[in-house]
Amino acid sequence: MSATRRDGTVVRLLRHRAGAAGLFVVTVFLAVVAVGPSIAPRPPTQANFRAILKAPGPGHWFGTDELGRDVLSRVVHGARLSIGMVVAAVAAAVGVGGGLGIWAGYRGGLHEAVVMRAIDVLLAMPGFLVALVIVTVLGIGTFNLILAVAVYSVPTFARVAHASALALRGTDFVQAARAYGARDGRVLARHVVPNMVSPLLVQASLRMATALLLASSLSFLGLGVQPPAPEWGAMLANGRSYLSTSPHVVLFPGLCIMLATLGFNLLGDGLRDVLDPRQVT
Repeated sequence: MSATRRDGTVVRLLRHRAGAAGLFVVTVFLAVVAVGPSIAPRPPTQANFRAILKAPGPGHWFGTDELGRDVLSRVVHGARLSIGMVVAAVAAAVGVGGGLGIWAGYRGGLHEAVVMRAIDVLLAMPGFLVALVIVTVLGIGTFNLILAVAVYSVPTFARVAHASALALRGTDFVQAARAYGARDGRVLARHVVPNMVSPLLVQASLRMATALLLASSLSFLGLGVQPPAPEWGAMLANGRSYLSTSPHVVLFPGLCIMLATLGFNLLGDGLRDVLDPRQVT
């Protein structure tokens, strides 16, 4: 994508109300991820048994949890953990699923049949069940959680990449490159992959929201990040026993999950609209 086209895309995204709102929310969360430890008022695991379940107020703006830990500090540190895991999982899914889909769509024949039937098998299974089985078999831990979310997301990117590769395979510029004797790797790198960045980028933004919900759900069930790590889903699980007496313990991590999910969805919708070639003038 040229610099001029990239600048035009940014301008259109900023003019798109939903897209601009999503971009703002996502930017805020990414900024918190980048500078979180430096702005957190306290260490996330520091307990204070004199301030157990303290309501939000001066000194503890988000209150404290059942061990007297500052909820604001845990939410801020949790942003790096929760969003970092999701970014890693989606990036891995884009690389594996996108690569398989591109190769299958471009080569066709037996390659396409084998790869896409395997993808169909994964799509036929409930995604949450697949992730649950992976975590159960491999064990509880951050890496296994990332792996489970990545495997859950691979079929989606494989399908998107496969459809784009099929459409591009028969275009004149791809056929001309092959007629001039260009190797498959060169054709893919220079003519196919650059022209499918847009749909993969849109899908990646939308998948971030789904992956965040999945990762948080697994942690909530005790199958993801383990305490005392300040992961948002795990924070919800720890605080559910105090929902009636101290709702702030689950309110703020729950709001973070909701806002981050909303932001990625709005950003994906905006990117889908502004990257649509029919909208480019």
